[in-house]
Amino acid sequence: MKKLLRWKVLRWVLLGVVVVFAAIQFVPVDRSNPPVTAEVPASPEVRAILRRACYDCHSNETVWPWYSKIAPVSWLVARDVHKGREELNYSTWDRYSTKEQVKKLKESWEEVAEGEMPLWFYLPIHRDAVLSPEDKSALRNWALGKP
Repeated sequence: MKKLLRWKVLRWVLLGVVVVFAAIQFVPVDRSNPPVTAEVPASPEVRAILRRACYDCHSNETVWPWYSKIAPVSWLVARDVHKGREELNYSTWDRYSTKEQVKKLKESWEEVAEGEMPLWFYLPIHRDAVLSPEDKSALRNWALGKP
């Protein structure tokens, strides 16, 4: 009798989980890509590195992967992209003053140098975003204004 009761309870719990999972899919998530107003000035080599490793969170050219459409993961991905754009957005570079641009470049290099960017949890599913020593050298020279 106890096994039958546990099975009935388990079925109701599983049904509840399925219903909640289905319901949260209807919670709207902003996965928009606003217009690009200005590109960050960079060589083709540096721009390729930025596109590969940074643009998904730090530009208006985000490539939204399939899992960004499935809640609750979609909520986390959208939050990270919006926070990333708020902190630094290469697609709206013209909105920063010259002083802010210099500061943003220096800070972005410091994040890379300290291993904080790209984010650790982004790299396992975006292997192409892993920065090689050559990538880091190019970014350092660019960000610090060295030839």
